[in-house]
Amino acid sequence: MTEIAKGIQYVDGTNANSYLVEEESGALTLVDATMQGDGKKILEFLEAVGRKPLDVKTIVITHCHIDHVRGLAALKAATGASVAVHEADADFVSGKAKYPSPGGAVGLAFKVASSMMSVKPVEPERRLKDGDAVGRLSVIHTPGHTPGSISLLDRESKVLFVGDTARYMKGKLEGPPPQFTKDMQQAKVSIERLAALDFQVMLSGHGEPLKSAEGPKMLGELSKRL
Repeated sequence: MTEIAKGIQYVDGTNANSYLVEEESGALTLVDATMQGDGKKILEFLEAVGRKPLDVKTIVITHCHIDHVRGLAALKAATGASVAVHEADADFVSGKAKYPSPGGAVGLAFKVASSMMSVKPVEPERRLKDGDAVGRLSVIHTPGHTPGSISLLDRESKVLFVGDTARYMKGKLEGPPPQFTKDMQQAKVSIERLAALDFQVMLSGHGEPLKSAEGPKMLGELSKRL
């Protein structure tokens, strides 16, 4: 549990990272809802930092994969927050459409795992588009990993949330996992777009925070390796 920048808390250890962002009003925005079906880790974190579930007014989902949305229904029920998802992933979160499984052995394992872990559908109150704002965060559509993958930029603190579009793990910057990425070429283009942004901290859905003014340059180099 770490404060990354002023008003931005990092919650790890939940199969996928989540982040709490404090708005100017004092309200909280939660970025991603983790794999935990009961949302317990997030709720315990709120208590530990002296905040209440009802302080969370918005939950924004970076993409529709199970490890980022399985806790959404429980957390929405506990907080009463509105849910924001990019329009291209919204029907997968609401249950109106079924997200296609990967192919091959990975796909088979994915189907077995999914059958053992139910995900309650949630209808988003907001269907986001590129350029929208969620509180202090600017929405950047970064498709590839999923059709509706988004990144979020806090321009004031220069913090960039990238979901699974990029990952910083064990000191190495990586792209999205190919076996779970719908369109790697599109993901590469999205990474190139992120490399043009001004940020000093990159927060991803998996791995550790990347704290470096060289982050944009590193993303540019990553795009050339993919």
